[in-house]
Amino acid sequence: MENPPPPPPQAPPPFGFRDRRPDALGNLRVLPDEVVCSILENLSPRDVALLSCVSSAMYILCNEEPLWMSLCLNLKRSDKLLQYRGSWKETTLSLLNLPTKYIETCRKRLHFDGFNSLFLYRRLYRCHTTLNGFSVDSGNVERKNDISLEEFRHEYDGKKPVLLTGLADTWPAKSPWTIDQLLCKYGDTPFRISQRSSRKILMKLKDYASYMKFQHDEDPLYIFDDKFGEAAPGLLKDYCVPHLFQEDFFDVLDSEQRPPYRWLIIGPERSGASWHVDPALTSAWNTLLCGKKRWALYPPGKVPLGVTVHVNEDDGDVNVQNPSSLQWWLDFYPLLANEDKPIECTQLPGETIFIPSGWWHCVLNLETTVAVTQNFVNSKNFEFVCLDMAPGYRHKGVSRAGLLAVDGGMSGEVEMADLHQFDTLSDSDSTRKEKRLRTQHGDQLTNGGSANSASKSYDMWKQEFSYDIDFLAMFLDKERDHYTSPWSSGNCIGQREMREWLFKLWVGKPEMRELLWKGACLALNTEKWLKCLAEICSFYKLPHPTDSERLPVGTGSNPVYLIGDHVVKIFVEDGLENAMYSLGTELEFYKLVDQVSSPLRNCIPDVLGSGLLYFEDDESLTVLPWDGQKVPDIITKYNLIPPKCSEEGFPFGVWNKKRYEYTKAGMSINESVCSASCSRIWPFIITKRCKGKIYAQLRDALSIQDTLNLAAFLGEQLRNLHMLPCPSFVSQSFSDIGQTVESELTNHQVETHLFSSKVTAEWNIFLGTLSRKKMTLASRLTTWGDPIPSTLIEKVNEYIPDDLTKLFSSYKDYHKEGCRPSWIHSDIMDDNIHMEPCSTDSYNNRISPRVGSMDNGYDGGELGQSWRPSHILDFSDLSIGDPLYDLIPIHLDVFRGDSYLLKQLLQNYKIPLPGGQLQHQSLGDVKYQRLSYRAMCYCILHEENVLAAIFSIWKDLRRAESWEEVEQTVWGELNNYKGFP
Repeated sequence: MENPPPPPPQAPPPFGFRDRRPDALGNLRVLPDEVVCSILENLSPRDVALLSCVSSAMYILCNEEPLWMSLCLNLKRSDKLLQYRGSWKETTLSLLNLPTKYIETCRKRLHFDGFNSLFLYRRLYRCHTTLNGFSVDSGNVERKNDISLEEFRHEYDGKKPVLLTGLADTWPAKSPWTIDQLLCKYGDTPFRISQRSSRKILMKLKDYASYMKFQHDEDPLYIFDDKFGEAAPGLLKDYCVPHLFQEDFFDVLDSEQRPPYRWLIIGPERSGASWHVDPALTSAWNTLLCGKKRWALYPPGKVPLGVTVHVNEDDGDVNVQNPSSLQWWLDFYPLLANEDKPIECTQLPGETIFIPSGWWHCVLNLETTVAVTQNFVNSKNFEFVCLDMAPGYRHKGVSRAGLLAVDGGMSGEVEMADLHQFDTLSDSDSTRKEKRLRTQHGDQLTNGGSANSASKSYDMWKQEFSYDIDFLAMFLDKERDHYTSPWSSGNCIGQREMREWLFKLWVGKPEMRELLWKGACLALNTEKWLKCLAEICSFYKLPHPTDSERLPVGTGSNPVYLIGDHVVKIFVEDGLENAMYSLGTELEFYKLVDQVSSPLRNCIPDVLGSGLLYFEDDESLTVLPWDGQKVPDIITKYNLIPPKCSEEGFPFGVWNKKRYEYTKAGMSINESVCSASCSRIWPFIITKRCKGKIYAQLRDALSIQDTLNLAAFLGEQLRNLHMLPCPSFVSQSFSDIGQTVESELTNHQVETHLFSSKVTAEWNIFLGTLSRKKMTLASRLTTWGDPIPSTLIEKVNEYIPDDLTKLFSSYKDYHKEGCRPSWIHSDIMDDNIHMEPCSTDSYNNRISPRVGSMDNGYDGGELGQSWRPSHILDFSDLSIGDPLYDLIPIHLDVFRGDSYLLKQLLQNYKIPLPGGQLQHQSLGDVKYQRLSYRAMCYCILHEENVLAAIFSIWKDLRRAESWEEVEQTVWGELNNYKGFP
């Protein structure tokens, strides 16, 4: 029987293989691969591993090395040193402490027919490409040798980049700074790694060298360590700042206050720095010791193709979204017409490149490189740095993106592109609004636009935009000022440090005051406040401020001036309503101290005048005296009268301030900012100035005995403060703010009844305010971030009691009518303590006539002699609460965590902390018996980021596994205090 003929052959699929994507990805098939990969990066390693088993396509997507690199770097670890294991997946699994049998051995990756991805192919290409094809040419950046300081300042500083040779010829680092030689000396030294995660990664140099040898990453890890001098002090001896860059205005700041400014940079081939403008518009120099670097640069305001600038509308924070350095060179650079290409050069060993303020630059390492770089502020860029610190957002956008950042600011083919408001997913506050700025000609090129149109746009941009300080200053928001507007989280120094920096420059560089005044006007709005000061001086017939007195002093949040024998303070912090309560409470307090003849009267400021300063409709300034009693007519006009206040007494006194604090504790940042219409009125106070210095100026010069005397003085004055009678409290006045306080817990919500019978009504207001702060506790700590350990942030709601009345449950008297909270200063810090020179045998007679408030000018004595504390200053933060609260700024800021000084203070305090003796408690409530526990809870719930101070003083606590460990280290001494009844 014959066999049947074979079936006719079927036609092959059109492209050879069946497309696996629809079945393998399901509903995800509609998403581009880059979006799917971005989603995977936000999952846990366990979830990614599970997804890899779903289908062949998911297996490929879930086993990409760049994905596992991202998963690994985002793992939450407690400062564990990173050690590369040959692949990022193996490294991740080892960090998760999985048994060895679960860690895959290296094997050939599986491939599947019918699945193609251009996105994955490009990423794989970037991981394995070499840069041999990049020509090493001179580029179009000028090269200069033996340049003089005069020529540098005249031709290049603040104008254009330049490559300099010969500056490092005498450095010891010129030959020893190779990978092999550095390994011999610093192989076991951990260095900081720069990568796209917000977390700080540390690797030993020997482990990093091993990583460089085996890695194939598209954006390799890069040593970019601003703390290398602390980790390896010997490296600082191997180089010196070249003579061209010696001038640095940040030199006047202490090392702890100075922003990061120097970096050790080590990276393999394909690593580099993506497009950016240096922080705060500083200038920089970079010296290469080993390897070759390719540089690309654009002048200020010219956003590179592929780069998007995000500028936050609320605080001016700037974020740059850009491709990696390698990706830009491979994917974007070829799209540029010759007219639009950046300024370029290849840097060789021994060469130093100078980057002026505001210039965009991108760096690609062509070989393994070792370099050192520093940023600096000098007379050429000082005003730009001050401008960048100023509140607002438009001027920051213009400084980086040119006139793209201004609506309608350009015509023709360069215009605002995609400028709209949106919520950023990376920020915990979903109300943050940002401006998104990018180059129009870049979109034209990527969408098929002609190179000629892009060239025209570039020419127009060059004609209309000017990187000139007067031009940029036009874009400042005149309605905002330094003291009342949110401070940008991206600023390189904080508000206190900024004010101190400018004042130190003002005192230390009198010959440059014209320049310094211009910078201070940009950053501090000093011209406006000087006008206000002149009006107050004229009204009270005070001397007109001299040249040296024009700048506000101190680091506080309000302008303070020293005028002859007087101190003038203008209240602006947090807007008019807050300012009224600050001054009103302070005036109520001073009157009370006089009425009861408290010993505290000898150690607090003597008030010479107080009132309101405001703009009339015709823009003239008017001074209205006010002693804190009754409601001024101008305040009535703005409807800021406290509810249920009477015509008598202090309507803006302490209890109405407590009501205000309670209400404010439940508001978002945006809600709590006062309206612009109220920014035309400012309360002020005048006190008498005394000789001497504030403690902040003397800290390092005091003897041990002087410091112990200070601790004793603070103990005595705290006792005097906390024994003052409080004004009468009427609970009905608080009935309209609600009878409950919601307190958010880890998994559910509970209610704590206001005016609970557990504690007195006064304590309920104090606890109610803390409870409202607890509602957003975890998000607030997350926003503050480093140096608060993330592991502790996760545990914070377990540590803080659900019901805050439990903080007082172990004390027998808190529920009694006679046990009331105390006046608390809330802000006794190193700049709020005044000291005067004395002979070594006169300390016991230290109490002097009540005269002073603060001083930053009178010497009154020479460093090295004995000093005694004389006054406690600045009572604008007065409140009513637990006296334990006053120990937080003293212990952390004044004592810097010295438990012996805290013990000395307590020995002179000599009164029981509120509540009397401890009652017997069950074992489950034992933590509530500890004063240290209560103090730690107050630190966590504090309106200021005092936790940052804790983890900066006790750096070892950054590895703490529990809040109890932090509590005992910081506040353990409190548990030995029993009081002296």
